[in-house]
Amino acid sequence: MSETPDATIRPYTTDDAAGLWDRKRDFELGIGSETGGEGKLPTYEAKLTADYRARWLHWVEQCVDEDPNSVTVAVVEGGDAESTGDGTDETEVVGYSFVLPESLSFVWDAAVLNEIFVLPGYRGTGVADDLMDAALDCAKAQDLPLDRMVLDVDRQNERAQAFYDRYGFEHWGEMVAREL
Repeated sequence: MSETPDATIRPYTTDDAAGLWDRKRDFELGIGSETGGEGKLPTYEAKLTADYRARWLHWVEQCVDEDPNSVTVAVVEGGDAESTGDGTDETEVVGYSFVLPESLSFVWDAAVLNEIFVLPGYRGTGVADDLMDAALDCAKAQDLPLDRMVLDVDRQNERAQAFYDRYGFEHWGEMVAREL
């Protein structure tokens, strides 16, 4: 087994779009397969269309235009298939964090950690901690109604719960949903 290459943490650029989308897809499919009922994975798979990809990447660009630090990526140079997932010798996005820009803080009256994801081969290496630190720095720079960061996490995702617990996140309300 090869050693996991060190990741560089930096703000997202448009050159990262394909890799960011790959990790977003991994994030969504992981949510669908690892939590919720048996219908969750097909629901999440069905939404990951070419149109959704284009719309989501456009939204990322809008958020980054407003706050260049809202999306942070963890990248490795010249990784291999085992560590990066695609076997290329190019820069590979192995994780990301996405904090909504300040203009959206009134959604929850706080900073919103929209997403954080790290490839399984990079979990436990400090990459998630570096991404969380970047997310917290981004949030601290925002002028917020309440000085706090919120996120949505599935209670069945014990690994994520433990990670957020380490950072002092506490249960604060309950999100419920219904189909439209």
